[in-house]
Amino acid sequence: MIRKVHFIGICGVGMAATAELLKESGWEVSGSDEGSYPPISTYVESRGILFSLGYRRGNIPKDTALIVVGRHAKLSPKTNEEVREALERGVPVKSFPDVLEEILAQRYPVVISGNHGKSTVTALIAWCLLSAGKNPGYFIGALPIGFSTIASLGKDELFVLEGDEYPTSHKDNRSKFLHYHPRDLLLTGAEHDHTNIFPTREAYLAPFRELINQLPETGLLVACLDGENVPELIDSSRACVVTYALRRDADYGARDIHFGGISTFVLTREGSEIARLETTLLGEHNIQNILGASAYLLEKKLLTPDELKKGVASFRGLVRRLDLKTTSSSVLVYEGFGSSYSKARSAIEALRLHFPKRRLVVVFEPHTLSWRDKKTLHWYDDVFEGADKIIIYKSWAPEMGANGEAEHEEIVARVLKSGQNAIGITKPEKVLAILNRETSPHDVILLLSSGGLGGLTELIPRFVEARFPLRA
Repeated sequence: MIRKVHFIGICGVGMAATAELLKESGWEVSGSDEGSYPPISTYVESRGILFSLGYRRGNIPKDTALIVVGRHAKLSPKTNEEVREALERGVPVKSFPDVLEEILAQRYPVVISGNHGKSTVTALIAWCLLSAGKNPGYFIGALPIGFSTIASLGKDELFVLEGDEYPTSHKDNRSKFLHYHPRDLLLTGAEHDHTNIFPTREAYLAPFRELINQLPETGLLVACLDGENVPELIDSSRACVVTYALRRDADYGARDIHFGGISTFVLTREGSEIARLETTLLGEHNIQNILGASAYLLEKKLLTPDELKKGVASFRGLVRRLDLKTTSSSVLVYEGFGSSYSKARSAIEALRLHFPKRRLVVVFEPHTLSWRDKKTLHWYDDVFEGADKIIIYKSWAPEMGANGEAEHEEIVARVLKSGQNAIGITKPEKVLAILNRETSPHDVILLLSSGGLGGLTELIPRFVEARFPLRA
């Protein structure tokens, strides 16, 4: 008999990936969501998973055996009738980390954690293993280019997944990654983030300390010494520690870095050359991501240097992680994932590095609450350094209340005070009007958000390809 599972909030990337794993396990999957947007909404549809738009009691099939509820603010039982119906059904109601915990119980979990780079590192490790003929399980919190799915059970014991520090559910405040019980762990960084959830630095670091303490003595901890707070965190590890870095002495490093359409560098272990790697990924931060993935794969002897080299060269990255959105325009449009200060800075620095002579226009949406928290307004003092024009787009409704959340005008004023050329806009058509008036034929446009950007991620590439076509 086919078991049925229903996901409330299915278009969250973690929810969609978990739905994929249960579908592969033989479950019949249904779901619902509200205000969903590409690329995850279209991905879910492409996988043949039916979901309802809007939350209603009638969305849940009568013979559902399991209900999975997301963590979004709109999924509180106090305000969501479908969630209340789920709790009244008398069937198991779980978070997606709960489901993953059960899946991982009989596997060898390798958790990629940190406040930046974890999706890229997870996808790169999985890609390199798959390219070498291995068959790992994987769970990626973004859409990887070239993969058929964002999650797979695989057939090998190894299961590589990203784990984030955000709370599990409305009734479980534990960080998601604490459900995964890693045998090995890769830590990219621990810069204080999600300030609405973790008001202090120590509150933010506490779950990372707990995660590191979960590692067995036989485990491996691969840590980026460039990452903020990482040296402090790894001091307490009882597992074997291997480090990587670009700017500090570490076990794994890089030298002779040359940036271009194809960037190259020499991967080193304790100063000795292992392999010369090449990548189409943009930016110094992606060299750092490759170092982390390489350190894990080589230390565990999962790949040879030649297999690693082939995997890195063929990896094309993730959707929304500096992927090029235009193919027939002299204006280049890239989309970055702007959920935090460090991710925004990395994206801007990467485009400045690769296109130093082009004018850089940033279209930014402060989608996450961290960007709108008055305690983090100082991020705007230098986050856009290197950009020539910043368009700050507003599409959100207040969530934190007047005392804690900065207004759109306050954010724009802070950027202007830093000396940047910024403007605040609330309608997509006005953004297009500004670009039509001010864009030059060889500009680079960076779309920076973790939300839908009011449809501009689709509108702007179409606009520039029509307005600035490549000449034959």
